[in-house]
Amino acid sequence: MDLSNLKPAEGSTKNRKRIGRGQGSGRGGTSTRGHKGAKSRSGYSRKLGFEGGQMPLYRRLPKFGFKNINRVEFDAINIDVLNTLAEEKQITDITIEVLKQNGLISGKEKVKILGRGELNAKINVTADAFSETAKAAIEAKGGVATII
Repeated sequence: MDLSNLKPAEGSTKNRKRIGRGQGSGRGGTSTRGHKGAKSRSGYSRKLGFEGGQMPLYRRLPKFGFKNINRVEFDAINIDVLNTLAEEKQITDITIEVLKQNGLISGKEKVKILGRGELNAKINVTADAFSETAKAAIEAKGGVATII
């Protein structure tokens, strides 16, 4: 056995259908496309959402709502999370860089501190925004809440 007499396994390869090569081939004439209609034409492509001329779903349903282009998205972090961070890592000054290093936020998101939970340690927090309850809780313990 050598390279000159290698063959693929029996039945593993098939000849492709040669469509549109005359009546004698059995696939001439309409070339397996049926008679007339858009699908029989060359270059046919169906529009996305096309339902055969019936009013498509995206036009049957009403439009509603809007997207506020001026909306500012915040990553929310509660003070109980800051409390565990301060107790476990012995951190008193919490900034956005500290939150990134500890995996609480990622990327360039803005951070808002919310007031869920209790705060036991005196911490200084620097963030993009604070809720009133969070600011009151931080200042009640003698800390400082600084807005960037």
